[in-house]
Amino acid sequence: MTAEFEGLSAIVTGGGSGIGLAVATLLDERGARVACLDVNPPGEPFLGLKADVTDDASVRAAVTAAAEAFGGIDIVVNNAGIGAAGTVADNSDEEWHRVLDVNVVGMMRVTRAALPYLRLSQHAAIVNTCSIAATAGLPQRALYSTTKGAVLSLTLAMAADHIHEGIRVNCVNPGTADTPWVGRLLDAAPDPEAERRALEARQPMGRLVSAQEIAHAVAYLASPLASATTGTSLAVDGGMQGLRLRPRS
Repeated sequence: MTAEFEGLSAIVTGGGSGIGLAVATLLDERGARVACLDVNPPGEPFLGLKADVTDDASVRAAVTAAAEAFGGIDIVVNNAGIGAAGTVADNSDEEWHRVLDVNVVGMMRVTRAALPYLRLSQHAAIVNTCSIAATAGLPQRALYSTTKGAVLSLTLAMAADHIHEGIRVNCVNPGTADTPWVGRLLDAAPDPEAERRALEARQPMGRLVSAQEIAHAVAYLASPLASATTGTSLAVDGGMQGLRLRPRS
């Protein structure tokens, strides 16, 4: 294992489980001090901080606590997010506002609170968790896809705004990942096994993406070794976006 994050401090939102916990674990293994911001934060080896990304006071308190504990912040991984299923006719106004608040405005709140510390870092990086839903039309994901399309645009805008401050901004676009959230979606399906097979079949590799595979992509984008990479979306989707394969005979 390399230690390119030695001496650097990171905050990971949604760090209590799934992709966020995998990212936090990998950054810790590679030498970073890591604060996990979550409504149910984990314990050691992380600095667990309870935070709700829809509550600005909660976000500011957690970010400040992390900065004070570590003596600064170098890396922000905006990973907290929630899902939604259905067409444009299926989700209420309240649900639209709630999911947008978490998935998009929540990223803004965390980034806004962290910017004063990032501006002082020599290796400042922000990595946003986007989705294949931002670049491919997926059925029954109108609301979720809208939020992830916004995350992709937000990533590019932030990269442009902060490049001259030495802050790099990128995002990862996972395909369907084998995480607790996807597990709950499968459990709610009429036939969970058939639904899993369908999700696996639409990814050219024929399987779901693992949280650890996504974590490695996040670590690359956050690393000082990627110092020339900004304004980039990195697909980790088993070829779902870019490949058009012929059916197997």
